[in-house]
Amino acid sequence: MSDAGLPSGWEVRHSNSKNLPYFFNASSKESRWEPPEGTDVDKLKAYMAQNTRKPEGKIHAAHLLVKHRDSRRPGSWKEPTITRTKEEAIEILKGHERRIKSGEISLGGLAQTESDCSSARKNGDLGMFGKGEMQKEFEEVAFALEPGQVSGVVDTASGVHLIQRWVTMIMEDICLRCSISKSREESTDVPPRLE
Repeated sequence: MSDAGLPSGWEVRHSNSKNLPYFFNASSKESRWEPPEGTDVDKLKAYMAQNTRKPEGKIHAAHLLVKHRDSRRPGSWKEPTITRTKEEAIEILKGHERRIKSGEISLGGLAQTESDCSSARKNGDLGMFGKGEMQKEFEEVAFALEPGQVSGVVDTASGVHLIQRWVTMIMEDICLRCSISKSREESTDVPPRLE
């Protein structure tokens, strides 16, 4: 049994679309909203109380996802049933990475047509998120990136990703800029938000 009181193989994850926790079994790839059978409810309540506080230090990122047949949900808005292997997905993603890093196209521009995530319609934009809100492998890479930087291939249960951390004005930046004149705020010296 885990610290969260869940049966072996189960973990608590966070749904970005619903902004709610859910339960995931990595072995069976089953996900569900209700705790699985055999959960110690008291332990789960204590775990959730301790681990669902608003995370500090949010970042803004976008991604391009290529799913494969072993992804936890091997289907997308582009293809109802994805049959490619993980190796094929990685090769596709490496081709996308070359195009992005050469400057031929932005990650956001390519995500619109090539990403298997529904965020494709928003240029791959995942919005702001903090630690504990994304899959661990994704989060570790996203938080390690410098603003504007694009990752290499990142493997998660969802598939393989390229991640780009965006330049975002956060509250600390806004507070520091309160004394700066309106014309300075609108000048080209302010870092742009990347695609």
